[in-house]
Amino acid sequence: MIKMTIEGMMCQHCAARVRKALEALGCKVEIELENKCALISDAAGADDNALREAVEKQGYAVKAIEHA
Repeated sequence: MIKMTIEGMMCQHCAARVRKALEALGCKVEIELENKCALISDAAGADDNALREAVEKQGYAVKAIEHA
């Protein structure tokens, strides 16, 4: 499980953009809008840099990536 803290997600539209960007990498994603984070249960071989880049290309800032 990877927890990615993302700054700038404020609504369901934002959450959908982030989810779509991460799913395009083959990830399984759950967005917790109230906590401003994405929970990635299957990163499909994508490394932290690829995950960060996918989110930042959508205009959001990744504040932290934690592995559990």
